[in-house]
Amino acid sequence: MAQQRATILDNAAVCAALQQAWEDSQPGVTGGHEEGGFILRSPEGDLSVVRWPKGIQNSIILPVHSNCRIGEHDIIATFHTHPNTGTDYVQEPSETDKRAVRDDPDLKGEWYAGEYVISQETIYLITPTGQVDESGATQAIFGKV
Repeated sequence: MAQQRATILDNAAVCAALQQAWEDSQPGVTGGHEEGGFILRSPEGDLSVVRWPKGIQNSIILPVHSNCRIGEHDIIATFHTHPNTGTDYVQEPSETDKRAVRDDPDLKGEWYAGEYVISQETIYLITPTGQVDESGATQAIFGKV
């Protein structure tokens, strides 16, 4: 699983899509909204990103994702942004974020690495068990694009 996590963030197309989601979320002290999506693996092994509908200031709703798949593609990770940097908002994953990943029965595929939470300074990974790891500095990861 650790190797898969590294492979996901080493993929230039995935990093570009994460960076675009971050920019689209209009990060700043006020006015931002959450963006998110699925990171998918095709039957041929190619990675791609499918974005979710735009969220609001501090929440977003996942579309239907039965059996950790979208069509013929495996969901290998999910992601969402934490664009609001004001003191009323947390940058790290919230307890609600952790529970949402841990308790979602449709994110239990053996290939599912977890949910990336993109903040201004750090990209976090909520593992399928609800634990949080730091994947690295946001700008360093975006620098792989």
